[in-house]
Amino acid sequence: MDSIIQPRIQNSFDAQTMMKTLGARLLKADDGLAEIEAPILFGSLQQHGYAHACLAFAIGDSAAGYAALSLMPDDHEVLTTEIKINLLAPATGNLLVACGSVIKPGKRLVIVQSDVFSMANDQKTHVAHLVGTMIPVPKQAEGRIVRKTINSR
Repeated sequence: MDSIIQPRIQNSFDAQTMMKTLGARLLKADDGLAEIEAPILFGSLQQHGYAHACLAFAIGDSAAGYAALSLMPDDHEVLTTEIKINLLAPATGNLLVACGSVIKPGKRLVIVQSDVFSMANDQKTHVAHLVGTMIPVPKQAEGRIVRKTINSR
């Protein structure tokens, strides 16, 4: 897959503060495929010094979601309804890369998968496999789903 990113998908990715927090970058998103990379930062390590599973889950889920979104009409966004992760090996190195793809597109449900790899020097290790279901949702008037903030007191 060439390094093509649909502009609406880049805009959606840029609106995700979680991806910014993780230092993630969207590399590709078109034709039912997406790729996201994230550095393995000190703040994303678990107690044994490996990348925490939540890092693999977060970028794997987003890669699968953007693969699904790339096949949806422009007036829709995407939400995960369920996703399962199999952790295959400890994530070492300095970078994780998630490659998402659509298994079966649909109008109401989109079945997706994502494979996450750790990069250590020139070694690529398959560390996680995710499979799940996405749903298309209509965009809100301003172009994205908005969460209302509840002020305390």
